[in-house]
Amino acid sequence: MKAGPKKSVVGAAIVRGGEVLTARRTSPATAAGRWEFPGGKVEPGETPESALVREIAEELGCRIRVINWLPDAVAINDTYELRIAVAELVDGDPVPTEHDQIRWLGADELAEVDWLEPDLPFLAALRSTLSGGADGPMAGSAGG
Repeated sequence: MKAGPKKSVVGAAIVRGGEVLTARRTSPATAAGRWEFPGGKVEPGETPESALVREIAEELGCRIRVINWLPDAVAINDTYELRIAVAELVDGDPVPTEHDQIRWLGADELAEVDWLEPDLPFLAALRSTLSGGADGPMAGSAGG
């Protein structure tokens, strides 16, 4: 068994007004119809942050700014691991091109969609962020 460093996949928990953006996959067949934080693979020479900004521009046609990274990384398989960043929109509105649907969810709605397994461990930290936890980007902002 070959033990080497895993390649990075990054996802964006884009927050706005106490809600987070989720996207529904269309492929591969095993993931179709399930929800994830949009993003993708970090290419050689890219930082995780620059990869995430690029992926969101490609997938959703908008620009984001990374605020912070949620704790830990989760294995997707033997090759890849997933990290999730909390981000905010800085330009444009998200329009899905690689997903068939996007949805904004509040902290109390996160359980309403069928998440892909690698995204699940991040939901508790994200729920705290959306609920205005002291370390979250929503802290101190006016609620809707």
